[in-house]
Amino acid sequence: MINRAIVRRTIAVIGLAFMSGCAAISAVSDAATPLDVFELRAPESIQGSQRRPLDRDVIIELPTTSGALATDRIMIRPNALQAQYLPDVRWSEPTPVMVQTLMLRAIEATGAVRYVGRKPLGVSGDFALVTEVVDFQAELNPDGETATVHAKWLVRIVREQDARIIATRTFAAQVPSTSTETMAVVDAFSAASDQVLVAFAEWVRGVL
Repeated sequence: MINRAIVRRTIAVIGLAFMSGCAAISAVSDAATPLDVFELRAPESIQGSQRRPLDRDVIIELPTTSGALATDRIMIRPNALQAQYLPDVRWSEPTPVMVQTLMLRAIEATGAVRYVGRKPLGVSGDFALVTEVVDFQAELNPDGETATVHAKWLVRIVREQDARIIATRTFAAQVPSTSTETMAVVDAFSAASDQVLVAFAEWVRGVL
């Protein structure tokens, strides 16, 4: 005669295995679900764009940032110590790469220099821009219904000839969103980055 306790244990093991299998399938399915992609654009017109280009080659190095921002996910902080990401959406590129692209496009829009790129045309460029992305996230406001986007970039201009830092400046902007809906938050990111990029591009033009 079959021991009922053994039968019950066998059924329990089979049940757990089935549940684990379902969980694994669900995880794979979630991972395979495509995320909506958002791409920020640099302002098309920046003051100084009508001036004659300077005889300079400028290299924009890949910015550094914290581990929480070194991703293509869109960060939102519910509090100062916690980092979360908007569900089901991402940036078109990891944040450091996207910021590098935006900086490049902003300087191009001024027509301020002969060449701007990620890599030099020759052995080295005339100047390199070394950037740290300190902040680039939304932070939930106390009302829980809106958020404020914080953008803060520390930029150094380095003369390649002697590796001397000739100028340093921090650019920052804070833009509130109208809600915590994805589109409202992304619009605030766009407005904040525009403010930073305009100030950044005009500063670079003035220094060089």
